[in-house]
Amino acid sequence: MEAKQNNWHSELKKNTKALAVWTFLWVFSLAFVAFGPKFIWNENKIITIVMIIINTLVGVDMIWINRKHLNSQDPLQRKISMDAMAITLGITLIVGISYSMLDITNLISFNAEISHLVFVMGITYLIAMLIGNARYK
Repeated sequence: MEAKQNNWHSELKKNTKALAVWTFLWVFSLAFVAFGPKFIWNENKIITIVMIIINTLVGVDMIWINRKHLNSQDPLQRKISMDAMAITLGITLIVGISYSMLDITNLISFNAEISHLVFVMGITYLIAMLIGNARYK
């Protein structure tokens, strides 16, 4: 029984590290796409398109690694993660559409940027995970 527990822990640890690496690679490639055209390759459209494709492919791999990570969790960890994702999806959808409507109807003096929504997603997920973990401890 203990060998099975240690194997599960090592698998979870391995999947967590893989998820961290792929998340870093995706964020790094995203930054490269965002800043590369202006600072590295002088607005070359071909290079920009290639880098966007690479970023997208790295993102798809990150999604698959995230799925693998979720499947390696125990049922309680998976429930906490899935609850946090459900809350994040709902809040992001409602806040995102409301935020977009504020921009479209000119009720805000600035443009609604996707980066603001990504920030809301990250903070929502973090808070939901912390609350979920605290609730089941």
